[in-house]
Amino acid sequence: MSLRLFLATLQFMTRIPVPSRWTQGVEIDQYVRGIASFPLVGLIVGVLASAVFTLLAPWSGAPLAALGYVLALALLTGALHLDGLADTCDGVFSARKRERMLEIMRDSRLGTNGGLALILLILAKVLVVSELSLRGASMLMALTAASVAGRSAIILLMYRQRCAREGSGLGNLYIGRVNGYQALLTLLGGAILIALLIRWSGVLALAITLLVIGLLAMYLHRRLGGQTGDTLGASVEVGELVFLLALL
Repeated sequence: MSLRLFLATLQFMTRIPVPSRWTQGVEIDQYVRGIASFPLVGLIVGVLASAVFTLLAPWSGAPLAALGYVLALALLTGALHLDGLADTCDGVFSARKRERMLEIMRDSRLGTNGGLALILLILAKVLVVSELSLRGASMLMALTAASVAGRSAIILLMYRQRCAREGSGLGNLYIGRVNGYQALLTLLGGAILIALLIRWSGVLALAITLLVIGLLAMYLHRRLGGQTGDTLGASVEVGELVFLLALL
């Protein structure tokens, strides 16, 4: 994987400014080749967001620092994954037929289910991060590892999956196009980074995260007939939360 492809993936997955000349020549249909760099993208995002927590905690306390961490994640990603979570919940919990669920997920308006999902997820993250801090965890390492885990587990909604809707959505760049070698490399890379950050407790937490996200992938496939870009984003948010819960 070239440096240009990694920078293009970083630009695609975040709002971190990457000069266009650094990604020149990388076509959008080549992005799937950069899937193995997702854990590295998570590492960068995690370091920046966890640094916000570390800087705020000494004078604001753990709860406000945790809120700052969550907001930093949203700013760094352009709330891309939060939007996916909200759209997924609006559709899946609408109690409609599959086609109507997908229509609701495409609608840019926020519904009750999506709004409730966002509130609960943000509240849960703030509470879990605060509790980890009170228990004396190494927050810079733990929060960074959570971002790595969320962007490693996303591979389970891509490998051997199908697109729930036809078209040119961003999720279609990856869903069903990832081969076994790429999937293994992504998961192995994520596990190594997490082991380096917080040793074997992190690897165990990653295993629990993969189990939960694997079950989520099966559930969404049954409900929607496949995956979408929204469900990919939702898996990142759920994966980060599950990983942090597993560390407790």
